[in-house]
Amino acid sequence: MPHLEQPVVEMRDLTMQWGVRPVLDRVNLVMQPGERLAVVGPSGAGKSTVLRLLAGLQLPSSGELRLFNKSQTYLRLDQTDPPDVRLVFQNPALLGSLTVEQNVGFLLRKKWQLSKSEIRGRVEACLDAVGLVDVADFYPGQLSGGMQKRVSFARALIDDPLRDATEMPLLLYDEPTAGLDPVACTRIEDLIVKTTTVAKGCSVVVSHVRSTIERSAERVVMLYGGRFRWMGSVDEFRSTDNPYVAQFRTGSLRGPMQPAH
Repeated sequence: MPHLEQPVVEMRDLTMQWGVRPVLDRVNLVMQPGERLAVVGPSGAGKSTVLRLLAGLQLPSSGELRLFNKSQTYLRLDQTDPPDVRLVFQNPALLGSLTVEQNVGFLLRKKWQLSKSEIRGRVEACLDAVGLVDVADFYPGQLSGGMQKRVSFARALIDDPLRDATEMPLLLYDEPTAGLDPVACTRIEDLIVKTTTVAKGCSVVVSHVRSTIERSAERVVMLYGGRFRWMGSVDEFRSTDNPYVAQFRTGSLRGPMQPAH
């Protein structure tokens, strides 16, 4: 892994095409270490495709994607030394037959020869970081929906014991506050910032929720029609008169973004 001064994400004329029409059309993006980015746009704009590409679940049709200064030419499952990318799903995606400890520490048990007490200690530290105590022996079905979501954040915090101190993870959040009430949204938004900070990583959040965009990110990218139509800071996102951002902010039916026919 390279030194932290190098970009974490680089998209160079990246295209993702299904059939005739590209989902992403020669987009360019650079993310620096420690940065928190929100990718926004209407449904079907290609935001989930961005996450799948970053997670190594798909490869671009053309152009280049570099993670931690390494060109991504194979799917994640086909890489012998994949980049440290962690995806937090909209659904907590916990295994109901496993305890919270087993869910959070799953990779530690699978990949490294650690003692049960060491795994327990690492899991409890991650649970504590997301405000959960004394739930390690519970099963997901015994927890509320909000607690299950926090467990999924704790799972994203689990670290590679062999990771060098100069390395960092890329955390991906797919609609993390969809369907939540405003108070629950605030808790999750705070967790996104805290999780990214505790993991010493950088993050990409896909969201339609304005509070989530403004509270969990530092920079915003507007995606529509396969292209990044605007890019700027959260403060600029609040005030820009860019027609795509203005329509998204207000939810207006008038503007350049129209339903697909």
